Parts: sequence; C-alpha cells; structure tokens
Amino acid sequence: MSTPIGRPLETYAPIGDGRTVALIGSDGCIDWLPLPDLTDLPVFARLLDEETGGCFELRPVAEFRTERRYVPETNVLETTFVTDAGRVRVTDALVSGVAGRLPWAELARRIDGIEGSVEMRWCVRPGTSLRTAAPWIENTDHGPVVRSGATAFAIVGFDHGPRHPDPDGADGPRLDGAFSATAGSRHLIALAATHDEPLHIPDPRNVDDGIDRTIENWRHWSRVFSNEGPWSEQVQRSALALKLLIYSPSGAIAAAATTSLPENPAGGKNWDYRHAWVRDLAYTAHALVRFGLREETQAALSWMLRTIRDHGPELHVMYTLDGGRVPEPHEYDVEGWRGIGPVVTGNPAGDQLQLGVYGDLLAICRTYVDAGNVLDIGTARMLAGVADRTCDLWRNPDSGMWELPEERHYVSSKMGCWKALDDAVALADAGAIPGSADRWRAERERIRGWIDENGWSAERSAYVFYAGSEELDASVLLHAPSGFDRGERMSSTIDALADELGAGPLLYRYSGADAEEKTFVACAFWRAEALACVGRHDEALTLMDELIAQANDVGIYAEMIDADDGSAWGNTPQALSHLAFLTAAMTIRDVVPDELLRDRT
Repeated sequence: MSTPIGRPLETYAPIGDGRTVALIGSDGCIDWLPLPDLTDLPVFARLLDEETGGCFELRPVAEFRTERRYVPETNVLETTFVTDAGRVRVTDALVSGVAGRLPWAELARRIDGIEGSVEMRWCVRPGTSLRTAAPWIENTDHGPVVRSGATAFAIVGFDHGPRHPDPDGADGPRLDGAFSATAGSRHLIALAATHDEPLHIPDPRNVDDGIDRTIENWRHWSRVFSNEGPWSEQVQRSALALKLLIYSPSGAIAAAATTSLPENPAGGKNWDYRHAWVRDLAYTAHALVRFGLREETQAALSWMLRTIRDHGPELHVMYTLDGGRVPEPHEYDVEGWRGIGPVVTGNPAGDQLQLGVYGDLLAICRTYVDAGNVLDIGTARMLAGVADRTCDLWRNPDSGMWELPEERHYVSSKMGCWKALDDAVALADAGAIPGSADRWRAERERIRGWIDENGWSAERSAYVFYAGSEELDASVLLHAPSGFDRGERMSSTIDALADELGAGPLLYRYSGADAEEKTFVACAFWRAEALACVGRHDEALTLMDELIAQANDVGIYAEMIDADDGSAWGNTPQALSHLAFLTAAMTIRDVVPDELLRDRT
C-alpha cells in the first residue's frame, strides 16, 4: 500500500476537534496527526518523513478514483471511492463529546457500502514522532495497544477484519485488516489516543454514534454563524477552516496546522506555524466579531490580553497556544516534504520588533468595544500603555510584517502605528481607555507626515516597501480597509503592485520575492479588498471570483500557490489565507452596491 513520495499539498483536507488537526489525502490516507495537541510531535507524519513518519491508510484493493466533500456545514469529511466493482463512502471525523471536546483523541472512520462489492484494506503504521521515539505494540487483555514515547493508542472497530498485529514489520510495527464493503453495509475503524495518561478503550458502536453527534455539533455551530452576503458557501467553509485552528483549551488561534512545509523548492523558509501570532489572532477575532460569534471572540481576545500581560511589558510577535513564549527552532533529522528541509519546531521570529503588531492589538480591542462590549480596567490601562509605547517607538526601524532579518523603516509598519494611535484616540474618546489622547492625535499626524515624505514614490506612483527604496510591498494594501488611504494614492499603488508583483490574479509579497518563493494567497485577497475600498468594485468582484477558484477541491487554502501550475506550498491550512478571503468578502459586502452582488450570494 505504498504512496508517491511528497504528494501534492492541495490534495489534503483537514479535520479537527478543537485540540488537534489531521490531514487526509485524496486517497484516504492520513499523513499528519499530532497527538494530543496540535503543537505536539505527530504520531502520523509521513507528510514530512516518508520513511519513518507513519500513516493511517484506508482504501480499496483495486484501482479507484475518489470524489470528496465536507458534510455540509461541518468539518467532517466524506470521501467516495469508485472502482469497477462498486462504490464506498468513507466518513472521517475527529469525534466530539456530548458536552464538547472529548478528554481523549478519537479519530473515527466509517465505511458505508453504496453499490456493488468493494474489497477494502486498512493499515496503521505508527511513526517515530520525527525520529524521537520508537513505537512498539503491547498486547493487552483488551487488545493491542501502540505506544510511542508517552503517546498510547488503540484501534477499535466493527466488521473491519483486524489481522494479528505485526510488531516487526519491515517498515516498523503495524496493524492492518481487510473486509468487503457491499451495498448497505457499514464498517468502522477508530483510533483512540491519550498522552501520558491512562488509555480509554471506547465501544466502537459509541464511536459510530459519535460521528453523527459530531456532525450535529458542527451544524449547530454553523447555524449560529451569521453570514449573509456574497460567496456565502465559500465564506462558511473558510470560517469552518478557521474554527479548526482555534485551540479550545485556551482560545488561542494557530497560524496553521503544520510545520516545515516549504515556501520554495530550495528550502530554508520552513517554519513552524502551530503558534498564535498576535497579528493573525487579532485579524481572526475581528472577523469573528463581524460574524457575531461571541464565544470564540471572547476566548481569543481574553487569552491574548492575558498572555500579553503575563509576558509584558514588551509586546511579542507570537506565543505558544498555551500562553508561553515560543522556543527557538529545534531541527529534526528527517528529510521533509519532497526532501525539502529543514524540519523544525519552534520559530525564530518571536523576539523581533514588529511595529505593526501595536496596530493589530488596538484594532481588535476597538472592534470589540464598538460591538457593545466593555474592557476591564487592567486591559484599558495596558492599551493606554501600548499607545504610549507606539508614540515612543514608531520612529525606529523594525523587522516588518514579513519578519525579515533586515531592520528597516518599513512603510506598512508605520501605517500600522498610525492605525494604533487612530484606534487609541477613538477608544479614549469613547471613554474605554485612559491616557493622553491629545498626544496620540499629535503623533498620529506626525506619522502620516513621515509616510507622505518617506513612504511615497512619485516616480512609481506607489507607497514603497521601506524608506529610501523604490521597491514595493503588498502589505501596504492592508491600509486601505484600515482607513489610512482609500483614495488615488492607494488606487495607483494597487496598479503598481499588480504590474510588478502580480501573476494573474495572484500576488507575491514584495519586490524580489518571486525569486525566493511562491505567490502569497493572503496578498491576493488584500488586493481585492483594497480595490473595493477605493471604489473599483467590478475589478474587486472579478478578482474574488478568480481567487475562489484557486482553493483546492474542498475549499482549503495553504499559505502559497505556484502561479505556474496552481499547486499549494507552505503550511496548510493557513489561517491568514482564509482570513484574507473572509475580510475581503465582508468588506465587499459592506461597500459594494447590492445590485452588483446579486449574482454572488
């Protein structure tokens, strides 16, 4: 049951339970599953380690093709295998409990025969957790238990034809089985796992019932989700993708579900995105507020503010999902996806100065207050301090939004500082925070004057990447919706960016990026949103239609797309990609006349 090395990233679909995420290939193979938490080492990691990473395979014995979709309004995946002998539907879910997330991980795979008779095989090969553990099989009175380091799991099911476990297979220990799926039949295979705690062995009939309960739980969430506007089906799918990245024990939001997936074939830009960026969390919370999702907004914002206070007084770029400091990268001796390394955990950018983060933090707090909520006294005082700190620091060079090694006077960072002080003034005027609003107003105008003098190129008719350069940076597009500029200068900047950084509907991040990496999905949606903000509505709508077609077959975006062949690159699913689509769709809903949107609802 071998598979091609380094299968395309766009063939994967994520499922999750609020604690971890599994990636399922279009052939039904699970090649990524950290246990028990998203940031833990993966027990299935063939995505990054073809030789010893491990996987959970389920497929027909004969040649097949597949069709797949998410069960509507859920993150439960349906894959239909079609063979010459018949059809089989596999329903995959990370199961939730009666009152929320289960205290153990439960991955369920239901197999329903649709027509004919299809011989099916399954195989569980536990991995080495990026070569840090040696998995082994313990035979217990309740059946075989796989142990790998502190992680233990069992395979249960019904009518799934388990064979005797093979503890000494050529590629490591394995559990496998085979059965025939006929019209009207039902089979089940499930994995139950714990980490450094006793292992509960579930009744497989309860697991089967749990799939239906999980579907209803997701549908209940989707009914609460408020979405009236263009591209409603795609908007809901992106919101569900973001929900997968919300870490329910804390409320933090991961930037992506994976680590070390490369941004280009040469490697090197392989980062761990399973942490919470203040920027991404602020954007996510902003979107959730606009969708009317109260619980997630409150949990995410409260976690972020508490974590910032715990690690203050300086504002850090990112934190771990449980509220700690992100460790420096640790490299593992595995080959990486398609042999493109390195494979790492941790992230080196945690201690960078990124001035735009100040604007992100104050923006979400203003959105929260504008939605009718009230800040606590500690947060109000902290935000006043952040505004004062912005006044002190905005003249300094920083690493910019793109976490670059060269500290410069990045123009989008200065725009972020302008936004921070603009929101601080609004919060102060509303009585939400204390502090010197007059000082913030004065510094806000000084920042605008600096940008007018140093951040605008008359020759290029565009806002530039950094002071003294003629290079361009797509992140300035964020400051059309922020309100910094919705006029002619931003409009001409959009055209300059499209001319230099554009690749059809897609966009590279900054000048020269095309030699280093693929196009950045979020930038393309920022362009569409900016077009809407400057009044170029028809162009914005056309671009959005083109970009929606760039998602994979189940509506998922990775971090980057190869403009030549449409393949996905970088970590996946990527929060910022889905966020950029959501915010563009909502802004277009708000600013574009209804008569132009009727065909896109």
